[in-house]
Amino acid sequence: MDISLRQLGRVDYASTVAAMQSYTAERTAETPDALWICEHAPVFTQGLAGKSDHLLNPGSIPVVATNRGGQVTYHGPGQVLAYPLIDLQRAGYFIKEYVYRLEEAVIRTLAHFGVTGHRVSGAPGIYVRLDDPFSHALLAQRPTQDNTRLAAPPDFTGLGKIAALGIKVSRHCTYHGIALNVAMDLEPYLRINPCGYSGLPSVDLSTIGVSVTWAEAADVFSRKLLTTLAP
Repeated sequence: MDISLRQLGRVDYASTVAAMQSYTAERTAETPDALWICEHAPVFTQGLAGKSDHLLNPGSIPVVATNRGGQVTYHGPGQVLAYPLIDLQRAGYFIKEYVYRLEEAVIRTLAHFGVTGHRVSGAPGIYVRLDDPFSHALLAQRPTQDNTRLAAPPDFTGLGKIAALGIKVSRHCTYHGIALNVAMDLEPYLRINPCGYSGLPSVDLSTIGVSVTWAEAADVFSRKLLTTLAP
């Protein structure tokens, strides 16, 4: 069954989450999968594992508690939000592979713009080298086949985070999703410990030298997601 793509534009965060919850609660075995692409006004969102001490100085930006996994993150203009609503049982893959496929779509999107995205062992999301975002050299801290590095805390030396993910699975069906930073005001990230990591730099395509519109990035990201999430 094909995934239907919906471009929502800039929408309210809380009402979008409510709509995803309704879609997931009401869907049947025949309900088509969907991919919602959107942008939000500035908001901090706190995951189920979120600790209040990671929220350093929210100021006037609202903080919304949510039922996705993970810690605190920031959403704002210039960021592409992708919310896949996928029946994993029907698609034929499990949560771990779902996360891998989400990250793979980011890596392929970055590659389209000449940037090399990296996974870091033990830390979901996608990262880039701050000194050379275009280098293809592998990271020492990448995940390994035998997961030997998982015992150690994630090593973010020389890296910036360009995409964050937080998901929820209910009755084998996914919601929430993944955010790709395109051309943002990155200052709000300084008001939190992004994803629970103190001092982890957050970057976007703009700050690493890639000039691209939100619409173009959203189009490429959508196409990569539709490919990687296919059954």
